[in-house]
Amino acid sequence: MKDISVTLTQTPKAKPTDESKLGFGQIFTDHMFLMDYYDGQGWVDPRIVPYSSFVLDPACMVFHYGQAIFEGTKCYRRADGGLQLFRPADNLARMTRSALRMGIPALDEETALAGLKQLVLLEQDWVPHQEGTSLYIRPTIIAMDAHLGVHAAHHYLFFIILSPVGSYYKNGLAPVGIYVEDEYVRAVRGGTGFAKCAGNYAASILAGELAEKKGYSQVLWLDGVEQKYVEEVGSMNMMFAYGDRIVTPALNGSILPGLTRDSILKLARQLGYQVSEERMAIADVFEDARAGRMTEAFGTGTAAVVSPVGELCWKDEKLVIGGGKIGPVAQKLYDTLTGIQYGRLPDENNWVVKLT
Repeated sequence: MKDISVTLTQTPKAKPTDESKLGFGQIFTDHMFLMDYYDGQGWVDPRIVPYSSFVLDPACMVFHYGQAIFEGTKCYRRADGGLQLFRPADNLARMTRSALRMGIPALDEETALAGLKQLVLLEQDWVPHQEGTSLYIRPTIIAMDAHLGVHAAHHYLFFIILSPVGSYYKNGLAPVGIYVEDEYVRAVRGGTGFAKCAGNYAASILAGELAEKKGYSQVLWLDGVEQKYVEEVGSMNMMFAYGDRIVTPALNGSILPGLTRDSILKLARQLGYQVSEERMAIADVFEDARAGRMTEAFGTGTAAVVSPVGELCWKDEKLVIGGGKIGPVAQKLYDTLTGIQYGRLPDENNWVVKLT
């Protein structure tokens, strides 16, 4: 691990006083962590510096060729005031997998994790206290060369910024409406679907806008070849409950291997649910919902943890799921995972990293 230098800001920002108005990704802390990669040198100069804008050349390769990847994790404040992270090393390991797919060098995960912890400890007063709030952590890598030409860059910047965020559910776990997209596709096997790269999210924006105009908050993507098999929602992995049996689309190279997905599946097995990862045809999902065999649908992701689905729309057919309310399976899984993240329940899987 490399030594990390620290430069403190001389103009600290006023911290939010009303945590009910934090929102998501709107406020940023005083400092950020940076580290550069140069061919022939590797990852160098890890440092914590005051949060500020970057100055980038118009020819910067990230603008033109899209080498940009990121992660998302959180720091949680326990009831006793202490702070803890949730699986941060796994986030950075996934970042290396995304990097290699995008032609970016593997991250120095050891130094990155040390920098993440040191940055959060420096900014610990920014971690909100209100129920359901947290400090969102966004590690990112971008290509920095000022050069036009389609090839891997020689200089990359890794950075981490922090943002205090509000409770995702201000009024309880309200189910969302999901629109099944059957015209556009997000990813195909052999592509970048499993990587957390910026281009995947850019490819989802148009369909998301169209779904929103139809009154739906999320898009459910189908496979990019036959457009008949369920894959994932833009910001979540999908799961379906058949009583005490939970089924989720199997990872196939075009689905992001979500850490919340992985955590939920492990907890579900430990709680006694039957868990299955399968190839799921959307026609079968709708038939199961019509027949009452499929009792719940919900998404899993860092921001919401568990997001119940109250309505699915596909080819103009609308189906209300579980009476439009959160079901017992989603509620149990949400309560269990958030209980671990906030220190209310024991962590039997060694996922939590206590900072204070």
